[in-house]
Amino acid sequence: MLYDLNKGPLSALAEVHRQRRDLLQRACSRHTRRQRLLQPQDLQHVLVDDTHGLLYCYVPKVACTNWKRVLLALNGSARGDPRSIPAHEVHAPGRLPSLADFSPAEINRRLRAYLAFLFVREPFERLASAYSNKFVRPYSSAFQQRYGTRIVRRLRPRPHPDALARGHDVRFAEFLAYLLDPRTRRDEPFNEHWERAHVLCHPCRLRYDIVGKFETLAEDATFVLGFVGLPGLRFPAPPPPAKAATTHDQAARLFQDISPFYQRRLFDLYRMDFLLFNYSTPSYLRLH
Repeated sequence: MLYDLNKGPLSALAEVHRQRRDLLQRACSRHTRRQRLLQPQDLQHVLVDDTHGLLYCYVPKVACTNWKRVLLALNGSARGDPRSIPAHEVHAPGRLPSLADFSPAEINRRLRAYLAFLFVREPFERLASAYSNKFVRPYSSAFQQRYGTRIVRRLRPRPHPDALARGHDVRFAEFLAYLLDPRTRRDEPFNEHWERAHVLCHPCRLRYDIVGKFETLAEDATFVLGFVGLPGLRFPAPPPPAKAATTHDQAARLFQDISPFYQRRLFDLYRMDFLLFNYSTPSYLRLH
């Protein structure tokens, strides 16, 4: 094993991460039943850095662009400054190898030896961020074309021809109805931007040494990079606390017009992410 998290003095932050690992293990024991064996294609989101012995499972809308920048910088891109790598280059297919690229024997060797980490986020704030980023902002026309037109066609009575053609004005309630429609997952898996973190990263099947959180991104990123031993490498600055508060307010505002019935069904859909990663039920929900 390249990294021993139990070696050396236990800092306060190391203790936080030990508690998160223990809580995840207990939640997995309590809430998961026997599951199918993972196949290599299930591991596409687990990125590999062989040089530094790292495995990072990326969850979209949880600082994954900056973590991919860091992995590229670790391996010689951008002369060590992650911020200089353009986002479109970071997300280009094939830039970073994933566990899915290896044989089962090679996958198991890396899982046993490397430091594995993921970052998660309060599930409904992540969902609100995905909706805002992909359906509200004007630069997401490709996403609106692919998913927005589908949502409008399926769920909006007598849609305007322009909305049918562009999918540019999807309402939050329509987006949630699309997620809850059984046809959606029957046709194809959820898009990664709203797929649940536990489905992308399989935390009850894979051992994760570090469970980072978007809410404590700066401290958790520094903790991860401390194991790499490159003092000059800095994680790009996370959003200021004021912006973090705004994401909570944005989620609360979007959910206030959703009926308690749909709030409950959506909470049930994302329940495992709340349970496994120790997130409380949002106070703005009306579940009873």
